[in-house]
Amino acid sequence: MVRRRIWVSVGLWLAASLVLSGCAIPGASKDPQEVTLAMGFIPNVQFTPIYVAVEKGYFAEEGITIKFDYGWETDILKLVGGDQLQFAIASGDQVILARSQGLPLVYVMNWYRRFPVCVMSAVEKGIRTPQDLVGKRVGTPVTYGASYIGWRALLDRVGLAETDMELISIGYTQAAAISENQVDAAICYAMNEPVQMEAQGQEVDLILVSDYANLVSNGLITNAKSVKERPELVQGMVRAALKGLDYTIRHPDEAFEIALIHVPEAASDEQARAMNRAILDESIEFWQAEPGKLGVSNPDDWQISQEIMVKMGLVQDGAPVNEMYSNEFAEKGQP
Repeated sequence: MVRRRIWVSVGLWLAASLVLSGCAIPGASKDPQEVTLAMGFIPNVQFTPIYVAVEKGYFAEEGITIKFDYGWETDILKLVGGDQLQFAIASGDQVILARSQGLPLVYVMNWYRRFPVCVMSAVEKGIRTPQDLVGKRVGTPVTYGASYIGWRALLDRVGLAETDMELISIGYTQAAAISENQVDAAICYAMNEPVQMEAQGQEVDLILVSDYANLVSNGLITNAKSVKERPELVQGMVRAALKGLDYTIRHPDEAFEIALIHVPEAASDEQARAMNRAILDESIEFWQAEPGKLGVSNPDDWQISQEIMVKMGLVQDGAPVNEMYSNEFAEKGQP
């Protein structure tokens, strides 16, 4: 059981969608190469390490000018797989799924060291272990994607089945569904809804999937063609991103201020500022790694992730997971 209490007297923050472009430090490179980095989300403080890498000139040092492109993850992966885009931020489960469909994606830098999906409940429900979920109403935003795969992995590891509880599709309304007692617990991301709930003074209990199965979460991906034909570019992207990640972990105050350059809505008022700072602090808990391992994938996490997806019928058995990721660039690019 994991219980998190974050006492911040603020209200909810809703992110606004926009498209931004990063820029390199003038004079850092005579002929910088423009690279589009696709991200399946909207501008958010959870991308702080990338914003830091831009503003600190880490990409510029590699001769790279970054352009951000926000869109739907599935569309992004098709573009990267077809070499129409070279880089994206995506989750490991999507790489496994894409590989099964013939898209030659390669995960070249691990970002989230711990899988961030969790099951959240109000403390008065007394749901502190997976077994406490038996007979309960559990809300899920969707029945696909990383959050649902994490849910199935949790059940698999503790010997439970979905028939042991009532699974209810609630969309992305986890906080409201729990507050209004529509469900007893909800599947969500530990740095999002739990922070919002506790910011409103509602204490929650979390069951972290990573305590039972640490699946592969978000990281930097490219394609096999880039790894083979553009290794220096891939190395530069990874090295710069790792520097940004390391700096964010070590200097969260400054990093947050840098993020606000790219996500000004995150500090539109004091409530939004406090909320987003709490989100960044919680995110950092999932990014930290032991010395020399920042960005390096754990082979066991890939094997477990594929095994769960095979059991779910999402992919066929037998695909070599060692072709889905590479640790070469992260090991060489340690900050």
